[in-house]
Amino acid sequence: MARYVPEGLKQEGADAPAASEGPRGPALGVRGWLRWGWRQLTSMRVALMLLLLLAVVALPGSFFPQRPQNPEAVAQYLQTNPDLGPFLDRIGMFDVYGSPWFSAVYLLLFISLIGCIVPRTFAHAQAMRTGPSRVPRNFSRFPVRARLRTSAPLSAAVTAAESVLGRGYKRQTTDRDGVVEISAERGYGRETGNLVFHLALVGLLVVTAWGQLVQYRGQAVVVEGDSAVNSAVDYDSFTSGAWFDSGSQEPFRIRLEEFTSRFTDAARPDEFIADVTLTRGDGEVSTARIEPNSPLSVGSARVYLTGNGYAPVITVTDASGEVAFSGPVLFLPQDTAYTSTGVILVPDANRGEPQLGFSGQLYPTALRAEDGTVLGSTFPLPQDPVLILNLWTGDLGLDDGAPQNLFTLDIAGLEQAMDVTADGSEFPLELELAPGDTVELPDGQGAVTFSELRRFAALDVRWDPSVPWMGVFAALAFLGLAASLFMPRRRIWLRIEEGASGTVVHAAALARGDDPGLQRELDRVTGAFGKRRTTAEAKNDE
Repeated sequence: MARYVPEGLKQEGADAPAASEGPRGPALGVRGWLRWGWRQLTSMRVALMLLLLLAVVALPGSFFPQRPQNPEAVAQYLQTNPDLGPFLDRIGMFDVYGSPWFSAVYLLLFISLIGCIVPRTFAHAQAMRTGPSRVPRNFSRFPVRARLRTSAPLSAAVTAAESVLGRGYKRQTTDRDGVVEISAERGYGRETGNLVFHLALVGLLVVTAWGQLVQYRGQAVVVEGDSAVNSAVDYDSFTSGAWFDSGSQEPFRIRLEEFTSRFTDAARPDEFIADVTLTRGDGEVSTARIEPNSPLSVGSARVYLTGNGYAPVITVTDASGEVAFSGPVLFLPQDTAYTSTGVILVPDANRGEPQLGFSGQLYPTALRAEDGTVLGSTFPLPQDPVLILNLWTGDLGLDDGAPQNLFTLDIAGLEQAMDVTADGSEFPLELELAPGDTVELPDGQGAVTFSELRRFAALDVRWDPSVPWMGVFAALAFLGLAASLFMPRRRIWLRIEEGASGTVVHAAALARGDDPGLQRELDRVTGAFGKRRTTAEAKNDE
């Protein structure tokens, strides 16, 4: 758009404006841009967008294993995905809820909600103190209105109006030169519920962050007859928040007395029960039962049953007849029939020259071929348990200082024991044992005894003081949302004046948002004066 220049006036030089240059507003400056950014951040639109974004950035936590909860699964993922795994690790996909980008969205949402809710709270409190709005001059612009005449005197009509509006309305009556105006409003609870809902969301964000900072979680695998103590050094894995205080741990010990499982005929799990003995810090001893959907509560800590399996009790003697290893060994289930794999490391056999290592499979109910070869397991319960071990000799690498997976045998530098058929061909040696069996090792290296089969239970101990508060704020959010959705916000105005043939009542109603019952409410109010005229009839009179 060209700039207008009066005739006869001509500007020359560098200061002369370009012909195509339009009007310019004042520059915002740093302060103006900061104010604009704050208004955008604290708008309800941006708050909803951040809430949706928070749900989106939390999705990777469901797709990828998380290091705080399952470090073994993360290590396995990195091993099986050597190209993609390190990249995902660098961008925080294995610790989504502790990553900088998740924390940034979380913090922005928190700031946005606070900046949006606080001004609205003060405005709502001010509106509740000031009362209903003034009666407008012109009722004809309202879609819901009515006009009627009544033979009752002015004072009686005003009394009737105040009586019918006393049912849940906050009202204000003014007398202007014989014309009485009544302003009534109800539904303040709608905005109150909306604010409670958003404040509850802020409360959820706060207590969730607080819980993550002070909580702890420990996992322990306990074999029947063994115990686990609620101490960080006694757990197989232990994670805690940045503000964790070891003094918050409830002192107790859990001894697994018996683990019972039941399956249907189709090998589907029906029941898992861990019978335990609980010893508290004050010496009180009690028995308890832990089931998958029924955790054990010890003070503010909860003990969950998260897994189970078999632990055959193995004794290994070396060539000199000395016991080199003795105790239960965890075998992890690999399928629904509880076919399990495990590793037995015997570094002290033969005084370490050579060391012995066993990798094996446990079949709770063995399925055999016609030649007696074990093909697999047909049922999870130990109806015919068989343990098959493969022997490896050499340096197990336990003295190198490098961490090893205790459920996988690292065969680097080991030599597998072989057996020879009648025709001279070699094949891996398999030691087959049933409970109570003893098998001699080749070349006089010792013997292996499978004495009994026990069960183990995987226990998950969690302490998070924010959980009860989460329930409180979730309930408040639900109540606030229900109030904001179902409580109507209505305003009704009445102008009552004396006319030539009686008292004339003008009425109008307005709702915030859609309100199908607004006309019925106005009809109820005007019904106190006798015969009413509807909105359409009021339009004709106008």
